[in-house]
Amino acid sequence: MGYTRWSDDAYEHLKSSKANLSTDDIFANNKTGKASSLMSPIGVKFRESRDSDIHPDSLSIAVFLDVTGSMGRIPEILVREKLGSLMNTLISHGIEHPQIMFGAIGDHVTDSYPLQVAQFESGTDELDKWLTEIYIEGGGGGQCMESYTLGWLFCARHTSCDCFEKRGQKGFLFTIGDEAAWSKLDAARLKYIMGYTESTDLTDKQLLEEVQRSYNVFHIHINEASYRDDPTVLGYWKKLLGERLIVLDDYNAIAETIASTVAVIHGVELSKILHSFDASTSKTVAKALVNVKADALVKNNSGGLVNRIFKL
Repeated sequence: MGYTRWSDDAYEHLKSSKANLSTDDIFANNKTGKASSLMSPIGVKFRESRDSDIHPDSLSIAVFLDVTGSMGRIPEILVREKLGSLMNTLISHGIEHPQIMFGAIGDHVTDSYPLQVAQFESGTDELDKWLTEIYIEGGGGGQCMESYTLGWLFCARHTSCDCFEKRGQKGFLFTIGDEAAWSKLDAARLKYIMGYTESTDLTDKQLLEEVQRSYNVFHIHINEASYRDDPTVLGYWKKLLGERLIVLDDYNAIAETIASTVAVIHGVELSKILHSFDASTSKTVAKALVNVKADALVKNNSGGLVNRIFKL
């Protein structure tokens, strides 16, 4: 996958075609109350992100969206307004060949479809297709925890990416939501969700360690509504991810925040990226990324600087 190009003209046409549609018209699987079989993780060996003639230097970016409760508005704003901001911010700041895989996260304890996974794509129609293929289940168990670590499991064990396998360049993984994660995925539920014949319990720490071998892992906490500045939720993520926790005060800036994070880790000065946004977005992203810029470069054994985007 990922063999097509991004087009602003095509995206403008897609946006116009959806302007008067309802949420359920856009996300057609909402009407059936079922997730698409195309996004089922059951039996998936790998989602692949490959180089091609038009994308010779592909970069894998996985974006897992919380589709419980009020978080369903984020897939919608990406479809209606912000997919272009995501792609154009990446491309205009040196990430010329992004391949994005969207996924959806729910609650593995209570929801019917706690994990949905698209393909890695670069083209306008394909990215829109997978975003709108998402079923916004709107579940969640009300325990202040969702199953974001399913995204870590899938990327660690079920993706195959040329950026890492050919060049040793880590991909990027973003989970987005407003709650903490369950500390454990139990074996019985993993068999049901993933179709495994055998499984064991998996902890959040175990999965994070595993997925960080091939991905730069971030969690974006949507700092609005019920869990705004919640010490339990923020404390959980800070303990697990440290400065890789991004606290975003306005979900309308989600696309710019994701793209800016990737660009900053690739060595672009945040101030240059912020200059391309309007004043409100610039202020929001600057606050969200206040801690991200510091750790992109580290010293190697020879005393020179290397970037953590590559495996060490």
